[in-house]
Amino acid sequence: MNRWRTSLTERISYGLSDAADNLVFQMMTTYLLFFYTDVFGLNASEVAILFVVARTADVFESLIIGIMIDNTHSKWGKSRPFFLWYSFPYVIFAVLTFVTPNFLPHTGKLIWAYVTYLGLGFFYTAVNLPITSILPTMTDNEQETTLLGVIRQFFGSSVQIIVAVFTIPLVSFFGKGDQQKGFLGTIVLFGIISLVLILNTFFHVRERYTNKEISHQPLSEVWNMLKQNKPWIIISIVIFLYWLTTAIKNQTTIYYFKYIIHNENLVSIANSFTFTALIGVVAIYFISAKLGKKNTMLLGIVTAFIGQVIITFGTYSENLATLFTGIFINCIGGGFIIGLVSIMIADTIRYGTAMGIQAEGVLASTDDFGVNLGLGLGGLITAESLQMSGYVSNKAQTASTISAINLNYALIPLALYVIMFIILLGYNESKIKEAIN
Repeated sequence: MNRWRTSLTERISYGLSDAADNLVFQMMTTYLLFFYTDVFGLNASEVAILFVVARTADVFESLIIGIMIDNTHSKWGKSRPFFLWYSFPYVIFAVLTFVTPNFLPHTGKLIWAYVTYLGLGFFYTAVNLPITSILPTMTDNEQETTLLGVIRQFFGSSVQIIVAVFTIPLVSFFGKGDQQKGFLGTIVLFGIISLVLILNTFFHVRERYTNKEISHQPLSEVWNMLKQNKPWIIISIVIFLYWLTTAIKNQTTIYYFKYIIHNENLVSIANSFTFTALIGVVAIYFISAKLGKKNTMLLGIVTAFIGQVIITFGTYSENLATLFTGIFINCIGGGFIIGLVSIMIADTIRYGTAMGIQAEGVLASTDDFGVNLGLGLGGLITAESLQMSGYVSNKAQTASTISAINLNYALIPLALYVIMFIILLGYNESKIKEAIN
């Protein structure tokens, strides 16, 4: 076995990069739809179109950033400099996205939302995609790669819990009853912490394994490799389905508790159960060594599905104990899934290298590609279903709207887990190992 190359400081710094991004990302995916409709002042249909435009742009931006990484020549490597170059604009646009310019007419506010949200999407990709692309260049030890991926997701999931639990209380603290000021104060705090952590990653991580002879191949050659890289295609689809599920469910959570349970303060309590994702994340290191990465992720999908079944019973019965139990179990499964994503992408990057093409930027773009496409379509489904059902913010909702909320929160994710499981069955892990060896 190859000796380990990363120090404890480097491992922690690498993991904190995902924590940094998740401070803003989780606030965006969980609360931005609510912020736009109930605080900023847009209607659900306008937000739906905005989400589609933004996520469509992000899909292309993921590939663009990937190509930029693969064509970067610097003394710091290919991926690492992106943490330095794009951390500042990322944080600035994160703050601007949660600014409510009441001095502008409605059309002006809509334009503001487009400019800031589209900008945030681009710079998020620029600082997030390198986290995945740099992983296979940090070490050539498979066990160490798994450990780094687990550390990354442990910190990322921990911050997801922090954002889920503390965002609404922080909004109340900073706003003192004014949600516009509250959301702005919260994102400023998250943004400052995020900036420090991203820069810390830049200063402490290193790229060690880059084959200069095959690391800057023409895009046409990269494309030919991608078409033959079946494991990469399969894991890309799984990533998309996971984030589609996550977007639909997360963005519906606050609507469910506000308009069906009639207590939006319970959102923080419900989201606090997501800490169980850490159980799945940590277990990856031990279970994957015995079952393999594919079977470990399949186990995660089954666990998430069982939890979602319980969530469905709790949703329609409006039984909080049942609902929270389902969230508890579902998040354990989610920890397995999301924790393995960057690790399995690293394997597909090495698989591509075995074909003679080292294109970690383009192959890693599938992570942000899947995230953006999943979030975009998820946001569209959620916002449009609310609009079509007759949703009116801050009013008692009709039976049709309540039905739409329940459908998004419970049944649609249930179906998506089944599809995810079936797709992953085609992933040939033994073929990857054989090619790499």
